[in-house]
Amino acid sequence: MEKFDENDINYQQAKRQVERLRGFYGHLFSYVAVNLLIVYYNYINLKPNESYFQFKNFITAAFWGVGLLAHALFVFLPRFNFAKKWEEKKIKELMDKNK
Repeated sequence: MEKFDENDINYQQAKRQVERLRGFYGHLFSYVAVNLLIVYYNYINLKPNESYFQFKNFITAAFWGVGLLAHALFVFLPRFNFAKKWEEKKIKELMDKNK
């Protein structure tokens, strides 16, 4: 196994990206698992001849899905990641100030 210099900037950037990916995949897994449980619960509690396709059965998936989509944009679209750019700019600013 190749040894990496933990002070290397490229290594640090790659490590942060892997951490963001791991966070996103954990979020995605939670989304799928919880929503499957909600679907099952809603399905077994349907009244006779009641349709599953009601707004109340999809509200959690819809709103959580918006959050999941935003998370995906920050992880997979680097130009969308304005927070990362701000963070790097602020770090540089503070490092220059402390010199």
